[in-house]
Formats: sequence, C-alpha cells, structure tokens
Amino acid sequence: MIPLRPYSAGEAQLRWPLFPVLVHGPSMAPTLRHGDMLLVRCGGRPVRPGDVVVARFRSRPDLLVVKRVERAQEGGWWLLGDNGLVTDDSRAYGVADVLGRVLCRYWPHPARMPARPPAGLGDDA
Repeated sequence: MIPLRPYSAGEAQLRWPLFPVLVHGPSMAPTLRHGDMLLVRCGGRPVRPGDVVVARFRSRPDLLVVKRVERAQEGGWWLLGDNGLVTDDSRAYGVADVLGRVLCRYWPHPARMPARPPAGLGDDA
C-alpha cells in the first residue's frame, strides 16, 4: 500500500519505487520550501551531479535530507543545499548515501525538479 501522506524524515521507509517526502527547513530555498511535498524515486537512472535527492549522511544516519548532488566522493556523494546561507549539508556532515532521486514537487505548486539551480544559488560568495 502506497502511503497517502508524505513521510517525515523519521518515518521514511524506502519500500516502494515511488514515495512521498515532506520538506522541512530552508536549506533548499528557493528551489524547495518548507512544507513542499515531493515525489521521490528509488532506482531508475543513476544519480548525476545537479540532481535533487533524498539521502542520509554517513555521519548522521538518523537524518534524512533533501539536497542537490555536487559530486561523487569516497564511494558516496557530496551534497549541497541550494541556499548557500544554510550549511547543514556535506560541508558539515561529509559524504552521504543517496536513497532516491526527487522527480517533482506535487504540492503546493506542482513542478519538475530543475537539473541545476538557477545561476547564483548555492554560491557562498
């Protein structure tokens, strides 16, 4: 049975090829905002830099995050948020393991995920 409501970080059980996730916090703004509901796919095509993914940091396995893939590193992925002012990403926690790729936001404003953030986002300058 596919759940009708999105999982929170603590509830995420990756049992189905598609599953919903609820965004908490500002680290992916403006691409994603607190309260956005996402549809995530396990498997499918390989993850590539620029993809928005759901992952777990190896140093924080209790924390499920939505971030953008920067590069492959140490057998995992280096992830960054689109909001350069929030550093709760690989800069703080190191390498992560990707659990699924975000296909789209389905609520409140349905949209596909852009392959790359708009110019200037994610920059620390």
